[in-house]
Amino acid sequence: MASGIDGNIPFDGIQGDITDQVTNMEVSGENPPSEVKEKLIDRDATTKWLTFEDTATIQFELEKPDAVVKYALTSGNDFPGRDPRNWKLAGSNDGENWTTLDTREDQEFSDRYERKVYEFGNTEEYQYYRLSITKNSGDSAIQLAELAISNGVDVPEPPASDMKSKLGNGPSSTYNAKANVGWTGKNTISYEGSHLPDGRAYSYNKILDVDIEVTADTALSYYIFPSFTDKEQTNYASTYASVDLAFADGTYLHDLEVQDQHGIKLDPQSQGDSKTLYANQWNFKNADIGSVAEGKTIKRILVAYENPKGPATFKGHVDDIKIDGNPVTKTYDNYTDYVNTLRGTQSNGTFSRGNNFPAVAVPHGFNFWTPVTNAGSNWIYSYHESNNDDNLPELQAFALSHETSPWMGDRQTFQVMPSDAEGKPNANRGERALAFKHENESAKAHYYGVTFENGIKTEMTPTDHAAMMKFTFKDDNANILFDNVSNNGGITLNPENGTITGYTDQKSGLSTGATRMFVYAAFDNPVTDSGKLTGEGRDNVSAYYKFDTADDKEVTMKIATSLISVEQAKKNLEQEMSAEDTFDTVRHRAENKWNDLLGKIEVEGATEDQLTTLYSNMYRLFLYPNSAYENVGTAENPVFKHADQLALNPCTSSTPTETCTAVKDGKIYVNNGFWDTYRTTWPAYSLLTPEKTGEMIDGFVQQYKDGGWISRWSSPGYANLMVGTSANIAFADAYLKGVTNFDVDAFYQSAVKDASVAPPNDNVGRKGMETSIFDGYTNTSTGEGMSWALDGYINDFGIAQLAKALDKGEDYQYFLSRAQNYDNMFNPEIGFFNGRKPSGEWRSTPDSFNPAEWGHDYTETNAWNMAFHAPQDGQGLANLYGGKKGLEDKLDEFFSTPETAAYPGSYGGLIHEMREARDVRMGMYGHSNQPAHHIAYMYNDAGTPWKTQEKVREVLDRLYIGSEIGQGYAGDEDNGEMSAWYIFSALGALDRSISKNPASFHYNLFLCKKMEMI
Repeated sequence: MASGIDGNIPFDGIQGDITDQVTNMEVSGENPPSEVKEKLIDRDATTKWLTFEDTATIQFELEKPDAVVKYALTSGNDFPGRDPRNWKLAGSNDGENWTTLDTREDQEFSDRYERKVYEFGNTEEYQYYRLSITKNSGDSAIQLAELAISNGVDVPEPPASDMKSKLGNGPSSTYNAKANVGWTGKNTISYEGSHLPDGRAYSYNKILDVDIEVTADTALSYYIFPSFTDKEQTNYASTYASVDLAFADGTYLHDLEVQDQHGIKLDPQSQGDSKTLYANQWNFKNADIGSVAEGKTIKRILVAYENPKGPATFKGHVDDIKIDGNPVTKTYDNYTDYVNTLRGTQSNGTFSRGNNFPAVAVPHGFNFWTPVTNAGSNWIYSYHESNNDDNLPELQAFALSHETSPWMGDRQTFQVMPSDAEGKPNANRGERALAFKHENESAKAHYYGVTFENGIKTEMTPTDHAAMMKFTFKDDNANILFDNVSNNGGITLNPENGTITGYTDQKSGLSTGATRMFVYAAFDNPVTDSGKLTGEGRDNVSAYYKFDTADDKEVTMKIATSLISVEQAKKNLEQEMSAEDTFDTVRHRAENKWNDLLGKIEVEGATEDQLTTLYSNMYRLFLYPNSAYENVGTAENPVFKHADQLALNPCTSSTPTETCTAVKDGKIYVNNGFWDTYRTTWPAYSLLTPEKTGEMIDGFVQQYKDGGWISRWSSPGYANLMVGTSANIAFADAYLKGVTNFDVDAFYQSAVKDASVAPPNDNVGRKGMETSIFDGYTNTSTGEGMSWALDGYINDFGIAQLAKALDKGEDYQYFLSRAQNYDNMFNPEIGFFNGRKPSGEWRSTPDSFNPAEWGHDYTETNAWNMAFHAPQDGQGLANLYGGKKGLEDKLDEFFSTPETAAYPGSYGGLIHEMREARDVRMGMYGHSNQPAHHIAYMYNDAGTPWKTQEKVREVLDRLYIGSEIGQGYAGDEDNGEMSAWYIFSALGALDRSISKNPASFHYNLFLCKKMEMI
């Protein structure tokens, strides 16, 4: 059943291309998780391989020997200095003895994504080929987007046919999943073809004969991967696909209007029109077909394509098609049962669906505890991309973590891993890794548990400064390995009493201020053997304990941390776990803490998927920020102190048991990027947990008292990242909402200092203050000066409103006047906010300006997504566009102008935020990043609230899906901010902080039955 389809897709490659015959690759270096060797042959020039070396080798093996006579290299997306300049290509039949086939010197790539083809004479067939890059173009790294090889044999174009559907090896190019495999297996059913006419074309291909009776409970599920087929990656024709069923009575599933779990009809056109399928990524679909097809008999399973518009090419894969007559029904006894901490882990640096990791913690806790798929990376947990050769995920460790974002990097880490090795266990991460299936994994806020394929089970549950881990072994051999991300730490074994002590200095380049963290752990089983593990470059931190599990298969570890000392870590453990505590009692207490918070909101009319999204988002909201203080007193008479982590160059004389940094009085909080969180996260805290919010604000004000400033990005100290001192508006807004249990006078002093004092370095305060305070704008001599200016006006508005509340009338008038200076950044000649040079001239002219171009003045976005960046004064913004109708027209144009990710601007090449914004597919609206999060609500200021409702509902319906497979977000989730947007919007209102129109209401996604605000 087909019309208007040719099963062939025009091939964009070099003549005689045999790159698909490459079976194995080895490279001298790579940059995991995203810029790895597989990207060299994924037929996607927008991805790349990168190694931080100035020479490199790429070696590959073919299925069988062949005579390569031609090859092509494609330059990467950015940094021309990383392009190869000199190299040799050699061939071998044993991988050891090499014959040089081609030598090139002084090669230049004139553009990004440029493919250059090189031909040479050769008649010898080789199974191995090696490209040895001996010189790059001047940088300290080497990168390539693509490598292709050819035997020069021209294959004739195949004859026209219907859509092709066949068994294949899985997608060769993926953003954030393992390539060349299926979802769970090694193969997929692929579909591909060319849509020939301008109008409708379709094809329904049988892939399997079956004989299955449909019952009332029968469900259909499958995974689908629509591929991009165009270089620009703006053609979504491949998403017009679905799995279909043919019944014995001559009807088809697509006739019955069954809906998937997101309320979309399960037919190819509806699926494509819905925009719920992401291209170049796996998507999960599930439908209750028994509700419409009970009593029918399925005779054939089909893969279907139907699209009302052409011409186009399309290609994709389906896997794990399942027809289940008795699907397992999940039970939900607690709010925590809805939480899925794996949401957002199907991510990497190429494309983020959250960039989260499955943190086990108490709300706002001192530590996170997490499973780790890559124990040497800041991308802690990869849902699918790091799968092994059997396409199974593996864990390399269970870790202590304090990661705020993979971009900020982790710090103060410590790792453990079970092993059933008979002798001395292996510290090599790949060798010790254990495979598992996601179906044998439970990832909740208060608990993580997994049963590995070898039968070992590991479980974790947290307290504030500590955790309990339980390891259940299958046989008599039981080891617990100790390790870390790097060799920056130390460990002391005390096998005679079953304890360990240690410390960790591990931190990233953005872990500004981080000091030594100390670890104390105790086991409940006798240690039968122990020792250090060497040979992996981590001799300081790698060790093991061995236990006899002949009679008792369980080994339990209690572990605690401190920033003060080993002795304080032990004290923290004793304060938070008694000798009588079991794993279940600790787990129950942690679960109760989460249920108390999650239960603040109850809703009616939500689907199971929506409830998972809601409560998982609440988990993310309350995961951050984090306490960084400790009780040096007793449980009955607490005395709270904290180690100072605000120095730009922390002390280095800590001992293995005690910190060298100052230990100060009071509670302090860390881990927050205020550029992200001021928009929705802090308003949510103020609404739902006002008393706790006051404590947390006081904890950040403590930074001001200790170090003279409140951090812009605390991870834990003064990181030089992002624009705006946005704690100003976040905390002022909280005070005006009734959160008053913090030192408001000290906070006000800190905010005024941010707004009036040129900071001593770039890590604190506002940049460009030397001139902006006098000019009324931040000029282009400050990087991203326009963004600094616009965020400054928003923060000035917050200071003004707080000044008014504190009866500081002159300050109120002064800062209110400054907050209205946003019009100084509006260039009327181009109709957008624009940078201004120190002379006062505009950066751009109408002839040179492209609002779709990223970077320069616009932090992580373009001029379109900053065109409405005055949420504090909607009417004033409307006036810049000629009134409310002008604002409406500008918004309409914004939502109808496609983001193509074709204009990287000052970023030099495609960055992940650009891909994510493009794939939102709502014009220029980039819900994938924070600058856009208020824009849909600006229709209210234009007098057209129904358009707010339309846009918000679309975001809610399709940009928070994929919870079942590690997705859930359209971009980086960022410390609860993207989650808080969903919570507010699903309940029918977004709080735009303290603007002149602070709350924007619309029709809610489901009914809010209860909301506690205490």
